[in-house]
Amino acid sequence: MSHADTQDDADAPESGPGSARIDRWLFGVRLFKSRSLAAEAVSGGKVHVNGARVRPSHSVRPGDVVIFNRGAVDFECAVAAIPERRGPAREAVKCYTETDASRQRRELHAQRMRLAAAMAPRPEERPDKHQRRELRRLRGRD
Repeated sequence: MSHADTQDDADAPESGPGSARIDRWLFGVRLFKSRSLAAEAVSGGKVHVNGARVRPSHSVRPGDVVIFNRGAVDFECAVAAIPERRGPAREAVKCYTETDASRQRRELHAQRMRLAAAMAPRPEERPDKHQRRELRRLRGRD
């Protein structure tokens, strides 16, 4: 590495570390509520970095593409920065950029869910005790 390369790195606007473990990054940018949940998702093969299944110790760098399933929709984002710590949501959002395709999938899914909720039958009044028991039995929760 030449002196010019180190000088360019020093002038970079990022002040955070250059890489981080994928489970720590997912937790730090608030995409998972706990680090153990993030590690569990990565271990279970639910998280892919640059199209490859990875382990929780895999490091991510700015520019990597992270894909995981968020509910019923695949969430795809590019790593923009590595946070020093888990901070406020406003700072966490600056550490990744969601791809346009992912954003469109998410919005389409939300629209479908709103439509499904509007089409669902609604009773005029709340079910009484016997009706609730019958509903529980029909749904297999008894």
